[in-house]
Parts: sequence; structure tokens; C-alpha cells
Amino acid sequence: MKWITRSHVHVDRVACPWLIKRFIDSEAQFLFVPKSQVAEVAKKEGAIPFDSPGVELDHEGDLCTFDVIIKHYGLTDKALLRMARIVNAADTNRFVIDPLAAGLEAIAVGFSLRFPDDKKNLEYQFEVYDALYAWCRLEIVSE
Repeated sequence: MKWITRSHVHVDRVACPWLIKRFIDSEAQFLFVPKSQVAEVAKKEGAIPFDSPGVELDHEGDLCTFDVIIKHYGLTDKALLRMARIVNAADTNRFVIDPLAAGLEAIAVGFSLRFPDDKKNLEYQFEVYDALYAWCRLEIVSE
């Protein structure tokens, strides 16, 4: 399936494709377009839009799109839910919610500077999210 979001990925627009590929649609293809073109290109391409104003899979109140996708697809993996707290805090700039959030934000900024191409950025950052998820799994076991 094709998925589409705004270009110039950052925390939520990296975390969501990672979540989609790892837990929802392993064959997902991602399209990145300017915010003003998301709806038009989504319709033309038959793509599922996310993390863009006015679409179903977008922020809801205090929930970032990562949280909304987890809720929408009924995902209950405890490590994933732990990871969601970190992603939410980083994406919403509420770093007091989770001590790891500021680090994730810093990593996102660094990768955006090093890899301005969205697909290349995802390619490299998926390793970060795989590692973060592994850490979350370990933390859940030790609770």
C-alpha cells in the first residue's frame, strides 16, 4: 500500500513510517510531498495520508500521529506503547513527559541536517527506531 505525508520528515514523520513498516504494512511505500499537496496526491495515488492537517491519521489533542496510528490499528505491544511515550514527548516538545524525548529530538534534527532527502533519512533513522524499540522491550521486561 502507498502512504503519504508532508515532506521534510521529523520525529513523527519518521516514527510513523517505522511503525507502519514494522507493525502494519511491511510492503508500505512512502510518498513525501509539500503539505499543500498531500490530499491531492493521496487521492491521485490511492495513498493513505498521515501526519497532515485534516486527515484521519493526524494529531488528536495531546496525541501525536504515532499515538493515533497505534490506537487506530489497535496495537497493544507494551514495548511499542513505551516507545510511544518517548515519541509523543519528542514530537510535541513536552520533554518533561519522558527523559529520552530530548535525545530523540536531537537525533531527528541531526539526521535532517545530514540527510535532507526524506527517503534516505528514513533509511538511516529506521535503525535508530529499531534500537529504541529493542531498548523499550528490555525496559518492559525489567519492570
